[in-house]
Amino acid sequence: MGIRGLMSFVEDHSNEFFTDLKLRDTKIIIDGYALFHRLCFSSNLELRYGGDYDSFTDVVEKFFDSLSACKICPYVVLDGGCDISDKKLNTLKDRARETIQMAHSLSVGGGGYVCPLLIREVFIQVLIKLRVRFVQCFSEADRDIMTLANHWNCPVLSSDSDFCIFDLKSGFCPLNSFQWRNVNTIKGTRDCYIPAKCFSLDAFCCHFGNMNKVLLPLFAVLCGNDHVNLPIVETFLSKVENMQRPNTHRISLPIRQVIYGLLVNTPPHPGNVTWYALPPQPPTFSEVERINKNIKTSIVDAVELPKDHSDLSKLTELSLARRQILLLETLKVKQSILDPIPAGLKLPIAVSCYWVQHTEAKAKLHHLQALLLGMLMGPLHAMINSPDEEALQGRGAEMLYEELQRVKAQPGLRLDLDTAHVFCQWQCCLQMGLYLNQLLSAPLPEPDLTRLYSGSLVHGLCRQLLTSASVESLLHVCPEAQQLYEHMFNATRSCAPAELGLPKGKSKKRRQKKRGTPRSENRVGTTLNARSWHEGGNRFELLMVGTLEEHMEAPELE
Repeated sequence: MGIRGLMSFVEDHSNEFFTDLKLRDTKIIIDGYALFHRLCFSSNLELRYGGDYDSFTDVVEKFFDSLSACKICPYVVLDGGCDISDKKLNTLKDRARETIQMAHSLSVGGGGYVCPLLIREVFIQVLIKLRVRFVQCFSEADRDIMTLANHWNCPVLSSDSDFCIFDLKSGFCPLNSFQWRNVNTIKGTRDCYIPAKCFSLDAFCCHFGNMNKVLLPLFAVLCGNDHVNLPIVETFLSKVENMQRPNTHRISLPIRQVIYGLLVNTPPHPGNVTWYALPPQPPTFSEVERINKNIKTSIVDAVELPKDHSDLSKLTELSLARRQILLLETLKVKQSILDPIPAGLKLPIAVSCYWVQHTEAKAKLHHLQALLLGMLMGPLHAMINSPDEEALQGRGAEMLYEELQRVKAQPGLRLDLDTAHVFCQWQCCLQMGLYLNQLLSAPLPEPDLTRLYSGSLVHGLCRQLLTSASVESLLHVCPEAQQLYEHMFNATRSCAPAELGLPKGKSKKRRQKKRGTPRSENRVGTTLNARSWHEGGNRFELLMVGTLEEHMEAPELE
């Protein structure tokens, strides 16, 4: 990314090339890709468990709070698609191999920096919540960032060394010297500023014998500018998984095939059709996938879709019902299964149904339980922070939230690679489910990803559920959350294979007897009065849709 070695060189000459800034009361153009990587890797976040998106969300919010305190108005610019040519394909493959090696290092307890799979989507959702203005470019963002910064005469914030060769009117501020955690106050005033450093292009050119700025692009080429669009690499490479097993993105291949089918479904031009033309063949796509610790190119067929989906430009003209049917058929889920699920959780539950149906996932009961318990964090967080006084009656939601926070796996514990692989597969399914839902203009509401999945939480829950804890022992303090959990569990259980059921070995009975707990209290679900969901000021009432009584008689998993 950028010019290899250039950033290290200019930092070694920081006294010569940089000036100190007290940044305040200004616009600033932010390289979005560089920012979310910097916040992810410099905030002591746990990277081995597939992403603590709640913790990452908190960091992003604090970053923009600091900017707001200093009256800095941010504009975030994000990279878009990749260059349509293959001129950088080899570089892309090299980056992919490096990512695989770092992921392997993390998986065996070593160091490494690999972004969680959904980090970009979470970052965008936080920007939307905070009402931070942002734009996504059609391709690489560098030139657009430079143009916008010069138009508004404001600095650029990035870590990309390419900005060292751009002629920016207000300069380039590297992220690693942008001290947003150290907001200062101007002496004798209440005005705040962020200490930063600004790169001087004039000083850089002077160092090389007053080099003409016009020659800087040639300088970049001679130095080996190999900038590639790394989000493309990360889309099809997962962070930490079991390298001895097939790559986790294989499980979401059927979803991608439908996406490809939609993207290439454009009607043929009448002038191009002749009576002797051969029947069209289904289009194929090349994908780069991980094989052990290397990469391989594979050929994938696009799915042939119904005729009313044959024109991508008219896809939004289809009824909501038709688009929803295509989404749910792809995920192999019936609409009725999702009826009792809150709107914001319908897509994650539909994806979870798809995930448990695939035998390659090798998901066990405790994996599903941990995943669904983790999904409660969003609703619990919303209730705790609700201004509604009735929602705060009792401390059940707060107690459960705090207990789940304590369950999070601590740094230094050995990583269970098979568990990591299973949850990585779920994230791959969710990622492609999100993309398909977006392509179909959201027939299901887009879920809030910021507190939907926490890797350290679900791994910690797996450990507890396999040893001492049960779902009921965790949820008994908050009956409303327990009932929400049951609806999610019943929906996914209806699609699950028989192998997902509770084991019936003697060890399970001995464990129950040793704890002295009645068998009825250790069931996966408990039957609660569905009327209580709508009566008595239930705090989760607004999250629910449909009539719940008809869904309460499902048999219990024993």
